[in-house]
Amino acid sequence: MPSLPDRFLTTPIAHRGLHGPGAPENSLAAARAAIEAGYGIECDIQPAGDGTPMVFHDYQLSRLTAQQGLIAETAPEVLADLRLAGSDEPVPTLAQFLKLVAGQVPLLIEIKDQDGSCGSDIGNLHGHVAEALRGYAGPVAVMSFNPHVVAAFHQAAPHIPVGLTTCAFGADDWAHVPPGRREGLATIDDFDRSGASFISHDKADLGNPRVDALRAQGVPILCWTIRSEAEEPAARRISDNITFEGYRAWMPKR
Repeated sequence: MPSLPDRFLTTPIAHRGLHGPGAPENSLAAARAAIEAGYGIECDIQPAGDGTPMVFHDYQLSRLTAQQGLIAETAPEVLADLRLAGSDEPVPTLAQFLKLVAGQVPLLIEIKDQDGSCGSDIGNLHGHVAEALRGYAGPVAVMSFNPHVVAAFHQAAPHIPVGLTTCAFGADDWAHVPPGRREGLATIDDFDRSGASFISHDKADLGNPRVDALRAQGVPILCWTIRSEAEEPAARRISDNITFEGYRAWMPKR
């Protein structure tokens, strides 16, 4: 399986791009700002109504566009006419995002779970993402909370490194996932069979013994989401790199 490129371990990764006023999360403007600052970029993928991969975090449109409805039931041309968080920024397609980033900085792509409970009913969003990445030149990796998505993408694009997005999977935040499944996800049982070569783990659960065991095996550990300079040192004692937002992360000297 392909290893995570070194740049993912040395370049802080801007969560949903380097977003702020006029540059909403997961927008092309947030990607430009990250590129200009030299940071890597993490972005989220949801499907439009026809399956087109869109760079968007939520399942509902309302928080970011003030429109009602599900992104997965909305045509891409309609999404192109919406504007994010009162800005001039549209909802970008993955293809538009890739054209902008163009390998300039590391790109960490999270495919959002389409099953609803991290099960096997995942559709073909992973396939559309793999097709969009065909021929992409530059450091890129793909991850998901759903190990079925990771395994399916790995089969579709075996040359691209894949990882699991992981956390404690507590009942309050993951009530839609059956208890037994939550336990297996929290102990990262699917790591080997998903084809993963790294994890991106919740900063609040970095003391998880399974994280320590994977680290001891040489598995790269990323973490999410650091929101202040004060949070960085504790996270960096365990993780190889951070995903951050809301401030400017420390950048190693080149």
